[in-house]
Amino acid sequence: MFLDLKTMCTRVRRDIIKMLGYANSGHPGGSLSSVELIVSLYFKHMKFNSRNPQDPKRDYFILSKGHACPALYAVLAHLKCFNIDELYTLRKTGSRLQGHPAKDRGLPGIEVSTGSLGYGLSVGVGIAVGMKQAKKSNKVYVLMGDGEQQEGSIWESVMAAAHFKLDNLCAIIDDNGLQIDGATKDIMNIEPLNSKYRAFGWNIIEINGHNLNEINNAYTKFKKEKNKPTVIIAKTIKGKGIHYMENLTEWHGKVPSKELIIKALKEIEVSSSMK
Repeated sequence: MFLDLKTMCTRVRRDIIKMLGYANSGHPGGSLSSVELIVSLYFKHMKFNSRNPQDPKRDYFILSKGHACPALYAVLAHLKCFNIDELYTLRKTGSRLQGHPAKDRGLPGIEVSTGSLGYGLSVGVGIAVGMKQAKKSNKVYVLMGDGEQQEGSIWESVMAAAHFKLDNLCAIIDDNGLQIDGATKDIMNIEPLNSKYRAFGWNIIEINGHNLNEINNAYTKFKKEKNKPTVIIAKTIKGKGIHYMENLTEWHGKVPSKELIIKALKEIEVSSSMK
């Protein structure tokens, strides 16, 4: 029996901070904003056998915003895909835990190498089409960033998914409003995302990306949708759970000092004890 989802989210946040501290490199902001979305998916909704990650009956998860891989690595470790101590090899020479997911390193649970933003959804569409043609029930989940919506390849994929009626495809947008250079609205405004996806023929679900009840309901609704792909637009907070990081662009790819790591871990601990 798994721990409750809130407790697991706390553990994953703690792991993210520790991993980045050991590596002295990585992306805290977008990793922390995606925690609830990934934890809920793996521990409650997705068909995934940690003892056989290549099970042909599995659902597929593609982390298109590959820089948020610390969150995914922590979840896979807690699912016992590999020893949790391996988390602390993140970004080290020879490690299976690269700074972006790398399928060729043989880490269980990694479906495709990602990191170049804009193509994860294309891969997801291809897998979903293949499952449809083979008359298989596998679902495909693709987690993207909001800044990633500025990529032209995303919209080619959005058009194709609707054309092929891929109701086995769920795109999730970690909509924290910030990207590496600033606010998405200032770099290249992507709004209104809901109207744009709706115009392409998608099923739209808008949620608070840190509210586990809303997340669970969204994944459940996706699985009931017919003849349309689904996009879950999840409003999130970059750096969620660490007050000095929240809603600040500077924490996109900067690792905190040792003093700030201790402060972050204490804050996570206090927050956990108050639940």
